[in-house]
Amino acid sequence: MREAALAHMARYATTRAGLLRVLNRRIDRAVGPDTPAEARAVARAAALRVADRLVELGVIDDAAFAARRAAGALRTGRSPTAARAALRARGVAPEIVQAVTEAPAEAVFAAALILTKKRRIGPFRAAERDPAMFKRELGVMARAGFPEGLARRALNTDRDEAESLITAFRRD
Repeated sequence: MREAALAHMARYATTRAGLLRVLNRRIDRAVGPDTPAEARAVARAAALRVADRLVELGVIDDAAFAARRAAGALRTGRSPTAARAALRARGVAPEIVQAVTEAPAEAVFAAALILTKKRRIGPFRAAERDPAMFKRELGVMARAGFPEGLARRALNTDRDEAESLITAFRRD
């Protein structure tokens, strides 16, 4: 179990819950359908001990993992809401998720602008804006997890101002 855990962690950043999922899938593949339930339970307990020991040693740090992922999400134009959902799906504790996804308003606005640039909407659209297009663009921003007021502000920002805000955000 320990070797499998270390091999996985050598290739992928993971959380305690993520490592347990990987190890349990490995156990399920390794044992056959005729394997007694108590043998599966013993293997799962061993996986749990390995994961707990790696947390104890500091090899797995859910808070550091979550902080890196949350910061990366903002830099790539994802909202704190989307970052929270992704971290919860990875098995990070809710209190850690809440702590690492709290971002200043200007950082969230810069993330919204990054999304507009990636999607070529708002200040970065090629065509003239019409009401139907603006409504679709608001939908893009809403599905990405940005609140309506912030999305409207990002979509109505001047292109030069948007570029300078994105550049300043990436520099920090």
